[in-house]
Amino acid sequence: MKKNSFFNRLLFLLNSLLATLLLLSFLLPYISPKSISLLAVISLFVPILFIVNFLFFIYWLVKLKKQVLLSAIVLLIGWFVSSPFYKFSDESKIDKNSLSVMSYNVKMFNFYNWNKDKKLASKTYDFINRENPDILALQEFYASPEATINYPYKYIKTKSKNNKFGQAIYSKSPIINSGSLDFKNSGNNIIYADILKDKDTIRVYNIHLQSLNINTDKEYFGEENNQKLLGKIQTTFKKQVLQTEQFLAHEKSWKGKKIILGDFNNTAFSWVYKKIKSDKKDAFIEAGNGFGRTFNYWFPMRIDFVLTSPDLKINQFKTFDKKFSDHFPILARLNW
Repeated sequence: MKKNSFFNRLLFLLNSLLATLLLLSFLLPYISPKSISLLAVISLFVPILFIVNFLFFIYWLVKLKKQVLLSAIVLLIGWFVSSPFYKFSDESKIDKNSLSVMSYNVKMFNFYNWNKDKKLASKTYDFINRENPDILALQEFYASPEATINYPYKYIKTKSKNNKFGQAIYSKSPIINSGSLDFKNSGNNIIYADILKDKDTIRVYNIHLQSLNINTDKEYFGEENNQKLLGKIQTTFKKQVLQTEQFLAHEKSWKGKKIILGDFNNTAFSWVYKKIKSDKKDAFIEAGNGFGRTFNYWFPMRIDFVLTSPDLKINQFKTFDKKFSDHFPILARLNW
């Protein structure tokens, strides 16, 4: 039997390392970042680990090498134990009586001119009004007097009377109660609104967990100094743990139907996602298609979610390829 070339031996060594990292990532949802924050960083890169291991699988398969078994076994394990990386769904069934919900991190409607397009804010307003969801949750919201988002009911929570940045929930149905969890030492927050829909009251949470503060225009995933970036992400994940625990304690008091919308600033392979999802449905898993990418980066990152209590039926999930922000808007249609 012909021996492997030096190149193939080197390639298999790299394959072994990345397969081990992917295998290790399957444990991340069960390990709190509060205990091992460095390990939790891997959760951000699980999508690329899946892609690279799949490419290794194809390479060894074409070469008819037994090394194909390594990535094949790890990918097979991931298929059964990990949150889906890619989703094949049946054709969506849109019920005209369904409730449409949208979550969108709007990046302050370009308030700081991160995009040179001066009409970006009005384009975002036009897009939202055109889609016209029944319930709309916005993160990184800016309460501009020029905003043309017209809903009969809304709950907007800004950091203070003078600070116009915060989060918003808009609704076509009456909001009978609302509130805020008011995270300490953070620019992020969770707000909620109890919405009266027909004879049901549905609690809607708008979640924006601690931001990674990654500048995607810089090299090395947003920082010129890798060590500084790593420390920043570890600190962020520890804050996300405290914020998640605060949310979980709060949601226990609500026994009715609930919808969780928002930007988790973490992936579906993380401890944060597993804790918040708990026994809920993920709209992407139930009715999504493709990678479900919600963050505009060079590999598919899904960090924005629509989750529902198990008694709600999800008919459709859609990600819009609109580059009005560094996030893409997501929409789901539900009924019960």
